[in-house]
Amino acid sequence: MPATSFSCSFLSLQPRFNSYVNPIFRSLTFQLSSSPFPFNAPFSSIRIRCSLSRPAETNSTTGGRSGALTPGPSVGGDVQKIDVNPPKGTRDFPPEDMRLRNWLFNHFKEVSWLYGFEEVDYPVLESEALFTRKAGEEIKDQLYCFEDRGNRRVALRPELTPSLARLVIQKGKSVSLPIKWFTVGQCWRYERMTRGRRREHYQWNMDIIGVPGVMAEAELISSVVTLFKRIGITESDVGFKVSSRKVLQEVLNCYSVPEYLFGKVCVIIDKIEKIPVDEIKKELKAVGLSQEAVQKLLQVLSVKSLAELEERLGSSGEALADLKQLFSLAEKTGFSKWLQFDASVVRGLAYYTGIVFEGFDREGKLRAICGGGRYDHLFSTFGADDIAACGFGFGDAVIVELLKEKGLLPELNLHIDNIVCALDEDLQGCAAMVANILREKGHSVELVLESKPLKWVFKRAARVNAERLVLVGNSEWQRGVVGVKILSTAEQYEVKLEDLK
Repeated sequence: MPATSFSCSFLSLQPRFNSYVNPIFRSLTFQLSSSPFPFNAPFSSIRIRCSLSRPAETNSTTGGRSGALTPGPSVGGDVQKIDVNPPKGTRDFPPEDMRLRNWLFNHFKEVSWLYGFEEVDYPVLESEALFTRKAGEEIKDQLYCFEDRGNRRVALRPELTPSLARLVIQKGKSVSLPIKWFTVGQCWRYERMTRGRRREHYQWNMDIIGVPGVMAEAELISSVVTLFKRIGITESDVGFKVSSRKVLQEVLNCYSVPEYLFGKVCVIIDKIEKIPVDEIKKELKAVGLSQEAVQKLLQVLSVKSLAELEERLGSSGEALADLKQLFSLAEKTGFSKWLQFDASVVRGLAYYTGIVFEGFDREGKLRAICGGGRYDHLFSTFGADDIAACGFGFGDAVIVELLKEKGLLPELNLHIDNIVCALDEDLQGCAAMVANILREKGHSVELVLESKPLKWVFKRAARVNAERLVLVGNSEWQRGVVGVKILSTAEQYEVKLEDLK
């Protein structure tokens, strides 16, 4: 009897398999064969062949979830070539770029250590709610956010300060104040790309929690100045624009502007060098400021000296007192030449409350190099008691552009202490033993893993900037020695294995 075929719904045939089968498999075709077909035969005696068909690919937005069972490349057919470039706005780090990144990050960490900060880190993936505290912040529209498989709203972190606040709240009284923490972490923002601005970047943050006085801001700015000096940047290359959110608050109070508008006004003012003044005026009026308040605000924001600020606001305000103290501390600490007052600096994040600052290149070719300030009320937006706090963020992309601009990028060639080579294929195991002896003594070693002519080995040694070439030859090995060649001087000698250093 010829084979008998029939089709059926898999799920209707075996409903109890529902939880085991990916729903993309829509149907099964069974082929049962026997001669003759034994309808009354035990099930185990029936041979079953099934072919699986899948529905057309579903749109992920309709609720279908892609699983691991996805079609692989066709065997023997044409394989589509992948795009070898990383996603737009992101970067690869081949060895030469990784050396530069490590060099910069090491400076970040060493400066943090010099100032007595401890290193921390946080997840790259955080709860979306952590970054959507207040309306009006541009950062909300730049989030890489999505719903995970547990139906939770999550986001790739666009900045590090909210994660810091979360961890401080989590630790509670188990940590004593003041807290001085730093981190170097990857951040993600879907934003328009310009020179030095990418959709993923690394950021160095230093934060001081629990110190209400201006000494904390002075310490942070001093640490950034120290970093600049270490990498060759001077006060003629870079400066810090300094102001205080309290300046803006005092002006708004004069015109009875509601407190809830403060953050929105700050976000608008932060665009003052990015869009025309007329657009700034329109946006300020749109959030509820009167014509008179807008005019007065823009007048104050044009002030570039503390003396003029005192004329406009008087000498009794907190803003002026804080700024005078900061400039006095800068004079005593030796970085006053790096600072300049600029009332228009407010920073774009809504949580800043006091002194704010931005590092900028004096030629004006690049966006802000770094920025930070005081954020005494951030913790209450997460339901905790407020703690005095300030900090800064310093991205890796802009500073590299500045170093290129100034011709200050370091030469960071690969460097290996030793290259070890067997002169005979039978001695490769012996060469590996020599390499391990040197590694145990703290030397970096490249072991030649294949049988190669000496000409190739010398070229390789030059490429990796090796200091010594260690040769393992037959006659030398039988005498318990290896040949050593100092590549910079061409000096050659033999060394006993036990004396190899």
